[in-house]
Amino acid sequence: MPDIDLFLPDPTPRDVKYTIISVDDHVVEPAHTFEGRLPSGLQDRAPRIVETPEGHQVWEFEGERYTQVGMNAVAGRRPETVKVEPFRFDQMRRGCWDVDARVHDMDLNGVWASLNFPSQITGFCGRVFFAIPDRELGLACIRAWNDWLFDEWYSAHPDRIVPLGITYLADPQLAVDEIRRNAERGFTSVTFPERPHAIGLPSLWQRDHWDPIIQACVDTDTVVSLHVGSSGLYPFPPGSPGMQLGATLFGQLSLGACAEWLWSGYPMKHAELKIAMSEGGIGWVAMLIDRLDNIVDRSGYGLGWDLRPSEVLRRNFWFCTIDDPSTIDTRHRIGIDHIMVEVDYPHGDSTWPDTQLVIEKAWGHLPTAELRKLCSENAAALYRHPLPEPVLPLGG
Repeated sequence: MPDIDLFLPDPTPRDVKYTIISVDDHVVEPAHTFEGRLPSGLQDRAPRIVETPEGHQVWEFEGERYTQVGMNAVAGRRPETVKVEPFRFDQMRRGCWDVDARVHDMDLNGVWASLNFPSQITGFCGRVFFAIPDRELGLACIRAWNDWLFDEWYSAHPDRIVPLGITYLADPQLAVDEIRRNAERGFTSVTFPERPHAIGLPSLWQRDHWDPIIQACVDTDTVVSLHVGSSGLYPFPPGSPGMQLGATLFGQLSLGACAEWLWSGYPMKHAELKIAMSEGGIGWVAMLIDRLDNIVDRSGYGLGWDLRPSEVLRRNFWFCTIDDPSTIDTRHRIGIDHIMVEVDYPHGDSTWPDTQLVIEKAWGHLPTAELRKLCSENAAALYRHPLPEPVLPLGG
């Protein structure tokens, strides 16, 4: 049984003033995630949870150990009990890994629906599986993870879970096949690394690799989700406080990745391509738009497209924020239809269980029609996800 002293008292349900779709949360894969989901000849090699001599629970896969089972699954924990070490499942709030408990925690927080990224056994984009030498095993693990999310999370609560999948990015045809397989059963997004070349994949300018993958996303209306840290963190100077620098510079990571994806030319070529920048905030977006306009109007570096680069950015990209209280006033420069909210449950940055209050304090002065867009309607439109009746706040 968990040590009750690890946890804060269970929160009371918060007053719901806003209908919220969180476009950046995380699942902590339970120990049984891969059980019975791989072909019989590969099942014994599936990732599994093992106990360490120190009493930790970690993932073991192909001779490697992945220690961040619940290292950042801190929702509901007393702050003084949180250490940089793996958490056992009984040291996490059950909503981290159990979907029924997750929906309960969403209800406590006043969150209508949630899009969830993988945790550490896959990496945020499936990189653990498409990076291993054994292609058959890697693909089987990716398919198993997608099947688990579909069976246990999405199918159990289709109105509350926005289905996001992973794919086998080391091989274009296999990647396409999995994107299409998931789309046929309702998945509306796939998570890619922000900077593919940084983790050993071909760069976005190696067209023979990426052309069919991007085309599959366009054809199936699958949103490409790019999560901060999916291809590594800021390169820390020797002796520097890496955790503090990494957390501080999330926005810089998103800025760089967004610029690379924009200048890859794929958003210009495919008007229907949808790219969501996850967990990077919005404070840098208006600055990027200004810079894109400057390099067209002053230096001429941005010439050559039928549209201005800033217009392509505002058409093809969506951005998410926890609150951005100082930069929410740039929302119209960014595009009021292209900003969404995140809760980041169960991570340290999460606003759970007080997301409603955080939004009220930071955005309560905004017009009600804009609040509906930012909190839920933009995400519902992008991910083709149902909304409840009525959508809050009410009014003009």
